[in-house]
Amino acid sequence: MYEEWLDKYEYLIELGKSLTGYPESAKTEDRLIKGCQSRVWLDYKMEDGKLYFSADSDAIITKGIISLLIGIYSGRTPAEIAGDDFSFIDKIGLKENLSPTRANGLVSMINTIKATAIENNK
Repeated sequence: MYEEWLDKYEYLIELGKSLTGYPESAKTEDRLIKGCQSRVWLDYKMEDGKLYFSADSDAIITKGIISLLIGIYSGRTPAEIAGDDFSFIDKIGLKENLSPTRANGLVSMINTIKATAIENNK
């Protein structure tokens, strides 16, 4: 959709700003994604055989990244998510345009989403 990385970066900021509705009461240690420099909380619910994620972060870019991920994976079955290779990350150049600490955080977010799907794929 965007050719220039700066445009993609601005899009992530907009995604982060649009991510709302995560209650303060859900910002608990058990929902905190380990391995992120920023604080990122991820929760989910299973409905009609599909996972629906909600999330928040204390950093706007990180909030945009998790917003992108949950926008793609919410509403899919655990099997679909568990079987996905998340290759779109490489295709859009996201990881290579992040700082090393944010790239590590991205990997942690992906791993958490995938682990949630595997755990619920029973």
